[in-house]
Parts: sequence; C-alpha cells; structure tokens
Amino acid sequence: MKRFSKLLLCLAITLGSASALQASTTEAARASDGVKIILDGYPLPFPVEPAMMNGTTMVPFRAISEALGIKVEWNQGAKQITATKVDAADAKVVVLTLGSKDATVNGGTVKLAVAPQNVRGTTMIPLSFFSGQFGAVVTWDQATKTVSITSPKTDMYKLGFYAQGAYGEVSLIPSFDAVAFGWSRIDRSGNFTTTGDDFRWPKPAGDVTPESLVLDAAAGGTEPYLMVYSVDGKLELTKNLEDKVLQEQTITSIVDTASQKGFKGIALDLEGLGLTGDKAKVQGEYNAFVKNLSTKAKAAGLKLTVILHPLNSSYKGYDYKTLGSVADDLIIMAYAYEDESRPEPINKVDEGIRLALQQVNKDKLILGISVYSENESSVNAKIGLAKRYGLKGIAIWRIGIIGQPALAEMSKSVEF
Repeated sequence: MKRFSKLLLCLAITLGSASALQASTTEAARASDGVKIILDGYPLPFPVEPAMMNGTTMVPFRAISEALGIKVEWNQGAKQITATKVDAADAKVVVLTLGSKDATVNGGTVKLAVAPQNVRGTTMIPLSFFSGQFGAVVTWDQATKTVSITSPKTDMYKLGFYAQGAYGEVSLIPSFDAVAFGWSRIDRSGNFTTTGDDFRWPKPAGDVTPESLVLDAAAGGTEPYLMVYSVDGKLELTKNLEDKVLQEQTITSIVDTASQKGFKGIALDLEGLGLTGDKAKVQGEYNAFVKNLSTKAKAAGLKLTVILHPLNSSYKGYDYKTLGSVADDLIIMAYAYEDESRPEPINKVDEGIRLALQQVNKDKLILGISVYSENESSVNAKIGLAKRYGLKGIAIWRIGIIGQPALAEMSKSVEF
C-alpha cells in the first residue's frame, strides 16, 4: 500500500511538472519570435518580452506608456488599466480591461484585435492600438522582427550654447528657451576674465554688439545666460577652489558681470575635476564653490545652471546630488566619450542619464547633446532618451554648427 501511494505521488509530481513545463513552453513559444521594440532609435527594455498573439504584436502597456510620458494606473478590483495623456491639444484617457476587446477612449468604445492579457503580472496590449491612440509612428521590419516607434513631437525645454563663431546661426536664438553665451572663463592663474582665446567677450561688428545680442535674446523671450568656462588642465580650477580669497573674487566678478550685462542667469561649465587625487575632497570643494555662487546669484535675481561631466566619465569631482539641490538645473554633458568624430555611443549616454537620475530629480536634468558628434541621422536618438526619461530638456552644443539637415530632423522630435 505504501509502495502504491509512493507510485501515485511520483506520478502526480511528474504530471504536474509536465503541465508546468507545457505552460512555460507555450508562453515561451508566443515570445519566441524575438520581437524587438525600438523607441526613437534605441531599444526599449520590457519586463516581459513582446510577443505575437493571433498575428498581433502584443507589448507591455505600462513600459511603453511611461516611456512616452503617459500616466498609467492599475485598478486591481476592476482588472482595468487607465492611461492618461495630458496635452492641451490632444488630451486623452484610455481604459483597457483584461480579457475584453472593448476599450474606452475618452468615454467612447473602441474595438481591439486582441483582448489585453496578463503575462507574469504585466498587462499586454496590441501595439497597433497604442500607437493609433497616442500619436506614435510605428513601422514593422519583417526581416528583423523589429517594431520601430517614433515618439510624438514634444514641446520641451531647449538651451543652446552660443560661442565664438556662432553668429552664422544667430537667427536660431528665438527657437531656444535659453542661450548660454560662452564669453567668459577662469584663466590659468585662476582668475575670472572676459578676455583670452576661445572664450572671450566678442568685439562689436557695426550695430551688432555682444550686449545687443543679449538684450535682443531677452526681448524675444529667450533667457540669456553668461557661460563661465574653464578646464583644470593646468590646475587653474584646483587653485581657485583651494584659495578662498581668490574664489570669493571670482564669484563676485561672475555675478557682477552677469548682472551688469543684462543676463538672466549663469551657466557654470568647469570641467576636468576629479581625474586624479582625492575625489571626495574635490567634490567637497566644488560643492562649496557652487553653493557660494548660488547664494550670490539668487540674491542678484539670477538663475544658475551647472554643466557637468556625466557620472560614467573619467572625471569624478562632481557630486550630482548636492549640486542638484543648490542649482536650478544640471546639464549632463553626455558627449566626448570617444573622439567625437562620430555619434556618441548611445548606451553610454543612456547609462549617464540613469546614473544621474539616481541622484537628481528628472525635472532638474537637461541632456547635453553635441552636434560636433551627432548628425541628422543620430541626433533624434539622443533627444529620444531625454524624452523617454522625462528630463527637463536638452542643451545643444552648439549654435553655429547645427546645420539645416540636423535642425530639420530635430524639429520632427521637439518644437522649435
């Protein structure tokens, strides 16, 4: 009797294992087509792999919605998922119910090809329905089994850098929310200056003066920022950070120049810190510098943007969390990972953003994009990452070299 019971138990375990294996195999088979989703030129990770069901591409609803800035809520009792797009021009509320082919869009009923399904705790919906309702452009490549999604055009914050040689595209200034004029620096002796080589105050050209450019920008609704540049190549920044008297003079000069010349803010671009030496010491000294500058800038009615190497660069002298708490926003210089002769490695840019988001709220982060590296074929993939993560906006280095081909492509992704 005991032997018979054991046989029954073994049989039950075997059948149960086979059933589980069959269920697992069935689910795996549905996803075995290896369907990939590319959003704005870069793969979008999913908690559950996209799958073909009855000839329809099914995708995880929340993942793709949130990547496009759409609010998603789950009602466990009703087994419903609600997506809300807040847009003055095209506000939309979509409600989907598990197992039902009837969806509601702004209160009206819309039929689905396949009912939403739950796969390992993730709601899967027809991709074609999603794209049709939320304005994304979708294409299908049968050979590679790839769904490519282009996100809808977005109105996001745009800062442009204006340095020497930028006048050829001066007409683009009104297209930006802010422009940082790179006409000042900290020199090799550690002093603030508006003279020198690459970063200097321009000479007037007839009726066009640096001051008129700044005032015209402000009058047209574009906030002008005084950009202060330096690199620690000759330890000029280290000297300034360690000499409190020199630092105080520097900060006073920066704020006075910005105030007197009609700027609305300061864009601080001090590069090269923390390549060697005591990283914690460098971070602490730079934090103190920025806090001091922030206090004096705010007292003068000026905003402060801090421009930083990405956290996955070789320069470790930047404490994103502290700097994000004292500055109005931070620009991630997600470029110069390589030699800048070709588009930046997008996986590194993605990583740089994700690391920054661990330290700073997305509403304070701006993605720096260099058109020295990017071109009309690559620039929107970088912009797409800023949109995907809901960052405050983008900063383009620089006006003067953007060019019509890249500008035309960028204008398909963001409002200019």
